Amino acid sequence: MNWLALIGARALSVMRGWGHGALFLLDLVRALPAALRRPMLVITQVHAIGNRSLLIILASGMAVGFVLALQMYYALVPYGAAESLGLVINLSLVRELGPVVTALLFAGRAGTSLTAEIGLMKAGEQLAAMELMAIDPRARVLAPRFLGGVVAMPILAILFSTIGILGAWVVAVGLIGIDAGNFWSIQQSRVDVLRDIGNGIAKSAVFGVICTFVALYQGHETQATPEGVAYATTRTVVFSSLAVLGTDFILTALMFSTP
Repeated sequence: MNWLALIGARALSVMRGWGHGALFLLDLVRALPAALRRPMLVITQVHAIGNRSLLIILASGMAVGFVLALQMYYALVPYGAAESLGLVINLSLVRELGPVVTALLFAGRAGTSLTAEIGLMKAGEQLAAMELMAIDPRARVLAPRFLGGVVAMPILAILFSTIGILGAWVVAVGLIGIDAGNFWSIQQSRVDVLRDIGNGIAKSAVFGVICTFVALYQGHETQATPEGVAYATTRTVVFSSLAVLGTDFILTALMFSTP
């Protein structure tokens, strides 16, 4: 019966962790009005979090656009559908690759920075000092960073998709020889702003909530040791990536299930 007891203990531990995380998220939501009353804190975090990921987002978007144009062209040419290259690239980026790849890069770059920052503040007892001075660290430290991540993620996803489409245009028109007018016209006629672009932005906003929450939670709950902070940053990348991939399937099924 030892294995049954171990499974039960593990299940209780996982449920306890989920419950604690849900309570932490509720505390963050309650602290949002206080953070919104100090908008400069939020703007500063949007700028800081966005800058942490901007370079890798732009470079990755350009590389994905290059590769996507070549791969889609080779896949469409045997079926005589090369004229649909611009449409396929646009929908692939704005619906799927833009939000998902941006979220994964965000988790690996800005998410780990947030976790390490909060973890070091906890290790240095800065959060405890704020509580002693009757300052709520959730309203002063965590909530502005949470809002900053949620706002920055859709902006980064839009930049990723935009630079990816431009990179695909460079390869398709400049290297392959696709007609530039056809490349853009099919996108203008077949891409729906609300259904395609709007749902992609909504996806990225949800991913922003997930990645920023996981980063802040792991940093806040880490052990106040160098090893604990290092372990927390690793958990941030793993948990954020798995949550983004799982949520992406659910959102795609809900958003694009009807023609």
